[in-house]
Amino acid sequence: MQLERCRYVVVEGPIGAGKTSLARALAQHMGADTLLELPEDNPFLARFYEDMARYALPAQLNFLFQRVDQLRGLAQVDMFARPTVADFLFDKDPLFARLTLDDDEYALYEKIYAHLKPQVPVPDLVVYLQAPVATLVERVHRRGVAYERQMPETYLARLADAYARFFYRYEEAPLLIVNSERLNFVDDAGHFALLLSRIGGMRGQREFFNLGNA
Repeated sequence: MQLERCRYVVVEGPIGAGKTSLARALAQHMGADTLLELPEDNPFLARFYEDMARYALPAQLNFLFQRVDQLRGLAQVDMFARPTVADFLFDKDPLFARLTLDDDEYALYEKIYAHLKPQVPVPDLVVYLQAPVATLVERVHRRGVAYERQMPETYLARLADAYARFFYRYEEAPLLIVNSERLNFVDDAGHFALLLSRIGGMRGQREFFNLGNA
């Protein structure tokens, strides 16, 4: 895997895994543009964490429309333009929907998703960040976003499990699964260098990285 040749890289993982921070670090290293989720632009998100059953559908649809708008620009990748690093994979959008919507709401969501799904290029590389639920909870609390403090630990546990199931079956792009529990790619240059080295050493379609096998 030659990172400098990648035009479209995605960093994914559950809330608190560190995907946005790593996406920014990779973009800076690659001289790439970032394509980031914008939770602060979703007017239903804070209310969702207060009353998930009531606000799951509007929150989910708002994110769906936002992501479709963001990805339209990638439909025709200019090979001479700057590369892009994103902190979300559009194909995993239904994961959240299935977790939070009832059956009727999910049926409606599926129809809208199928109608709106943009034609976007397959990533050259997907980096999936894993961490134990206790680590995710600690990181969410540490970053201090007010509405996230109301997030139930059980929700994070279900979300982490849904991510693991999704990426267990994921085969569309080269995938590096990273145990991020003891890694700090933002504040520790050595950790970031180890990750870059691991990416450069990838030979298969699915590989793993943690401090124990660096």
